Amino acid sequence: MENKTLHGTTTVGVLCSDGVVFGADKRASMGYFVASRDVDKIHQIDDRAAVTIAGMTADAQALVRLMKAEISLYKTRTGMPLSVNAATSLMANIMHSYKFFPFLVQILIGGLDQQPRIYSLDPIGAMTEETFVSTGSGSPVAYGVLEDSYREDKPIKDNLKLVLRALSVAMKRDCATGDGMDLVAISKDEFKKYTKAEIKKILE
Repeated sequence: MENKTLHGTTTVGVLCSDGVVFGADKRASMGYFVASRDVDKIHQIDDRAAVTIAGMTADAQALVRLMKAEISLYKTRTGMPLSVNAATSLMANIMHSYKFFPFLVQILIGGLDQQPRIYSLDPIGAMTEETFVSTGSGSPVAYGVLEDSYREDKPIKDNLKLVLRALSVAMKRDCATGDGMDLVAISKDEFKKYTKAEIKKILE
């Protein structure tokens, strides 16, 4: 299978002073064919944690289902939520155990426990903690915006437009990125997914 069929998408994650913000486009592509225009690429896996997916959709969805089940089981057994770091380590161990037949995905995991955190995972489970990060075929373009404008000490409300702007620029330059944007903010008070109307207002 050609490389271009595996890595369409742009996802963005930024660390804020009071939480994290994730953004992603809505397009699922197979090479030059648009397979779907309404795909969710940001998935809530706990009360204050989310995963973004880029790469092969089936592999990504299988990992999300597995993580939701493992986190739910942990909470049932212990009565406590799994920390973002522990959830990422679990995901990394799962992916590494399949290194000879890897999941063809790029994953971001982030959220808030004692403090906001974002981690990036490659297909065989290499795990790095980031302050801002982008995955998918549009990520080189998105990184240009993030490198220029990101400031770690800004709150969520100041980084919402930055994430949307990075996605917007990627959508203009990468044919595998498009068809709208999803935006999620995670703070100590809430897990918020923004509506299309709210996203439009932020961009104005």
